[in-house]
Amino acid sequence: MTKKDTHEHLTTPTRLTGAEIMWATLVGEGVTDVFGYPGGAILPVYDALRKFPIHHVLVRHEQGAAHMADGYSRASGKVGVAVATSGPGATNLVTGIATAMLDSIPIVCITGQVSSKLLGTDAFQEVDITGVTLPVTKHNFLCTKAEEIAPAIRAAFQIATSGRPGPVLVDITKDAQQASTLFDFEAAKPAPYLPHPMLRVEESGLAEAAELILNAKRPVILAGHGVMESGAMEQLRTLAERTETPVAVTLLGIGGFPASHPLNLGMMGMHGEAWVNSAIQEADLLIACGMRFDDRVIGTPSTYAVKAKKIHIEVDPAEINKNIKVDVALVGDLSEVLDQLLPRITKRDGSAWLKTIDASKGAIAVRDIKNLPDSGHLYAAHVIHDLWRITGGNAIVATDVGQHQMWEAQYYHHEQPRTLITSGGLGTMGFALPAAIGAKMACRDKEVWVVAGDGGFQMTAAELSTIVQEKIKINIAIVNNGFLGMVRQWQEFFYERNYESTPMVSPDFVKLADAHGIRAVAVTTRAEVAKAVEDARKHDGPFLINFMVEKEDSVYPMIPAGSALHEMIRRPGQSALVESAED
Repeated sequence: MTKKDTHEHLTTPTRLTGAEIMWATLVGEGVTDVFGYPGGAILPVYDALRKFPIHHVLVRHEQGAAHMADGYSRASGKVGVAVATSGPGATNLVTGIATAMLDSIPIVCITGQVSSKLLGTDAFQEVDITGVTLPVTKHNFLCTKAEEIAPAIRAAFQIATSGRPGPVLVDITKDAQQASTLFDFEAAKPAPYLPHPMLRVEESGLAEAAELILNAKRPVILAGHGVMESGAMEQLRTLAERTETPVAVTLLGIGGFPASHPLNLGMMGMHGEAWVNSAIQEADLLIACGMRFDDRVIGTPSTYAVKAKKIHIEVDPAEINKNIKVDVALVGDLSEVLDQLLPRITKRDGSAWLKTIDASKGAIAVRDIKNLPDSGHLYAAHVIHDLWRITGGNAIVATDVGQHQMWEAQYYHHEQPRTLITSGGLGTMGFALPAAIGAKMACRDKEVWVVAGDGGFQMTAAELSTIVQEKIKINIAIVNNGFLGMVRQWQEFFYERNYESTPMVSPDFVKLADAHGIRAVAVTTRAEVAKAVEDARKHDGPFLINFMVEKEDSVYPMIPAGSALHEMIRRPGQSALVESAED
């Protein structure tokens, strides 16, 4: 069999090995790239790969494979695929699977397993990976026969993408990979997806929601990740503009509503804009669109927007009234629900409310002017702001987790959906570099930047070798403050500056990049930032910049855990009118 023959198998039933069936099914599902690492229990699959038109990206750690599949999915909207062997190969995927689960990212992970006769014997590299991943997958499968493989993989793709998206794992025993059976792609097609019976929007709910929206004096739209997952960007914009309602975004909702739009208030929550949180607390109506009222968004439930009626549009019934009790629940795909709701909505004048919010901002926040002042110190805010200014806000940015992640959300203004790739729910350090690789594989023509701290970067720094082997152009900005920055900030605020185990010694990142054959520079002053970013963009290969920033800077504002949205810690000595600006 040759690569030219593979597409014929999708229309003509053919006898294939289980390993060949796996690849043929992926081809049928439209997969062109997978991320993985070979091993004994998955070797039959790797042996069969040469016969199929799928590009395999060799990662340096299986966690990287899961994050790459995740980044691929976030950037493209398609299903990302990761492959690993049994035992430690499979367990190394778990952090990436959990990351995708908490952020509702559709990925399919395929793992090899010991032969079926050895299951339960504690054989070499045997782990019950379906049992391990049960809490962090939408579903998982164990295939012990070749004829089970195609139906399981096709069902995995349907489950991963239907309703609320998420990860699915398919575990395939080695003897199932080696056995032969008739492959019939069409016969393996799963039954049509039937939405949950609760996923039906009642006319009464639409009518009640429309009435609340038209009568509201101080409404706020809360836009979450579901805006992009459902492709509801235009409907959301229509709703906001028609009703002159300001829009607050979650971390994962960034990009779902253009940053430059006059109705975009900015990010809400723990490190959100102060005026955004204040507007939510003063609102008389919240319209939650594709978001789950996460604890980092609401603060304490008992004090959250107590003056407001609440409309929740959400595809997952389990999220309704889970964290915040709502007045109207519209359960269904956000795009479809808004299509039904918008014809009921007429224009309303929101100018008075918008003026009130605008006045609460006081002087223009420093982060909104073209050039942050240079005080002689290099701040992360300088780096992110200049990166945004020079790239025009058009790059895909994959961040790690920590202070730099919040500064990116504050200072890099995303105009387009799927341009911020970040771990929200799980907060996974080490995410940025592999996720950026996945994003670049999905969007070859897009400019891709990694923004990572010195701590998180070191967790998956080995994937620099993957960048080199794949010959892809990725730019890397390390925000290096010599600390586990966000943990240090908590220690400063809440643990009497006891910086236990947060000061961090790092390698010379420029030399580390050079060892991989990657061009790199170190930057220590504000004046050097722009040239370094421009040099990275002009260079025809990967480029790393080690930004040596102020060590004990903090992200402001900050809502302490367990506090209300309006109980913000502001920058010391700073006017409340400019509470979210950075020096």
